[in-house]
Amino acid sequence: MDVSFESYDCCKLCPRACGINRNKGLRGACGCSSALRVARSALHYWEEPPISGDAGSGAIFFSGCPLRCVYCQNHQISHEGVGVEVSVGRLARMMLELEEQGALNINLVTPLHYAPHVRAAIKEARAAGLAIPMLCNTSGYELPQIVDALADLIDIWLVDAKYASSALAHELSLARDYPHVSAEALARMLFWLREHGGRRLREDGTMLQGIVVRHLVLPGHVEDSCAVLDRVWGLCGNEVDLSVMNQYTPNERCRLAGGPLSRCLDNDDYEIVLCHADELGFEHLWWQQGGTVSESFVPAFDATGVLGPELR
Repeated sequence: MDVSFESYDCCKLCPRACGINRNKGLRGACGCSSALRVARSALHYWEEPPISGDAGSGAIFFSGCPLRCVYCQNHQISHEGVGVEVSVGRLARMMLELEEQGALNINLVTPLHYAPHVRAAIKEARAAGLAIPMLCNTSGYELPQIVDALADLIDIWLVDAKYASSALAHELSLARDYPHVSAEALARMLFWLREHGGRRLREDGTMLQGIVVRHLVLPGHVEDSCAVLDRVWGLCGNEVDLSVMNQYTPNERCRLAGGPLSRCLDNDDYEIVLCHADELGFEHLWWQQGGTVSESFVPAFDATGVLGPELR
C-alpha cells in the first residue's frame, strides 16, 4: 500500500477510508489534515513492565485518532486535536532526544494516520544512529496493508484488542467493523513477528521485539472481554504478551450519560476476566493491582519535549 506523502491526497490510511484530501488542509476521519501534530514527547513510566521497565518508554503522543471511543481518556488529543505542528526532521530529532534521556524504546502513540511522516522520520532517525527498539502503540483499528508497510521499521507492537462484538464496537467507538479489522491487523503483526524471529527480551526482561496485546475491561461488559481473550488466544496463543487492564475511569461524558460506563470496574468483574485468561493458558500475562484507576495515567498534553531543533 502507498504510504508516500501523496497518499494524503485521497486518504485511505485507516479503515474509515474517508478519501479526504488532507494535503489541501482538510481534516479526515482521524480529525487531522496532513500537517503532522504532536502533543507530547517524554519518558513514560506507566506502560507494562517489559515496555517501561525502570528507565521508562520514550512516548511520543500524536494528535488525532480514527476511532471515536466515548470513554477515551486522551480526548484532548484524540478528539480535540491538541498538539503542535512539527516537521519530519523534528520528529526524528525527538526520537534521538528520548534515546539520549535513557528511553528503552521509542513509543509512537496512535501514529499510523500519519504513516508517511512516521516512516520517513524513523528512517531519518535510524540513519542518524537511533539504536533502541521502535514501538507502535495502536488502538488495533488499522489496515493490514499499513501494518505491512511499516513492519520493516517496527520492533514492538503494543496493540489494543477492544471488542469482540460488532454491536458494542459501534455503540462505543462508531466502528462496527472493529472486531474483524483488528483481528486482521493482529494477524499481520504476528506474521511479521514470526518473520523477524519472534519474541526477544533483554536480560532484565524488557522487550526488544514482540507483541503486547492490551485489553481494557469495561464495566458491564465482562462477557465481551472474555470473548476478546478467546479471539486473541485463537489467533496468537503464547506468541504474544497479554495485558488485561482495570484502569477504566469514566470521563465526564460517561458520568453524565449514566449506565455501566458511568462507574469504575468492579474488582469481581476484573477477576472473572483474569481467571479466564489464566484458564486459556496465557503465560506472558500482565495485570493491574487495585488502586490503578486514576486520571493520573493521563499525561499532560502540554507540548513537553515537542519544540526544538530538527534533525538535519
